[in-house]
Amino acid sequence: MLEVGMKSTGQTVVSADNTAKAFCSGALEVFATPAMISLCEEVCWKMIQPELEEGLGSVGTRVNISHMAPSAIGQTVECTATILEIDGRKITFEVVCADENGMVGMGTHERFIINNQRFMEKAQGR
Repeated sequence: MLEVGMKSTGQTVVSADNTAKAFCSGALEVFATPAMISLCEEVCWKMIQPELEEGLGSVGTRVNISHMAPSAIGQTVECTATILEIDGRKITFEVVCADENGMVGMGTHERFIINNQRFMEKAQGR
């Protein structure tokens, strides 16, 4: 059962594959902002998916995340997500990312619970 206050964490190691240079979001070999957002989304959907009925899933609909400090190749970035609010099918999370040197990013992420089959039918019908 989904509840406000639920928490989950996940992590990734910064490598050449998830740098700003690799993502074309900058020229430097530091953890890319799109990679940080992806980590945040992954932690959030993996937290709630086991709590959903069969055939249901979730999609990200909003991110408001600040990337405040760089993480170098070899560092581990960990994201902690906490459910802040549940409003019908909309779930709002607080996300905080840190590496070995402290906080590197934080913000909010929203996901909507969807019926997977209906969602895919809608997508294919567009």
